[in-house]
Amino acid sequence: MIFDTSIWVGLATSQISGEAVQQAAGDESVYISAISLGELNFGVESCNDPVKRILRMRFLRSYEQRPVLDVTARTASAFGLLAAFMKQSGRSPRTRVNDLWIAAQAMENDYALLTTNIKDFEGLPGVRAVGL
Repeated sequence: MIFDTSIWVGLATSQISGEAVQQAAGDESVYISAISLGELNFGVESCNDPVKRILRMRFLRSYEQRPVLDVTARTASAFGLLAAFMKQSGRSPRTRVNDLWIAAQAMENDYALLTTNIKDFEGLPGVRAVGL
């Protein structure tokens, strides 16, 4: 199972309980996307509050220890398919680019995708999105 960035942020801010996430993941292995790491690093680098910045950095460093899914040529192919599907469905892929990359990784590896933003992934072909 791959976690959307919203799950990692929710865990770091205590908006999501670890128990709820564990229950949703069950016995599945959990992966973090290189895309999520980039989004989380942006959150660290753009934070002006030194205390919050240190806390964010600690969470980021712990998340970096998880198995990371890198972007591959197959991911890029899946991304193109998903972005085209969104455009053809009348939705703009530009507003959810990072979500589409993460969805493409889930599709490529046949992993479920755990998210708090289930509507962002609804109807995407080949993506098994699970809402929390």
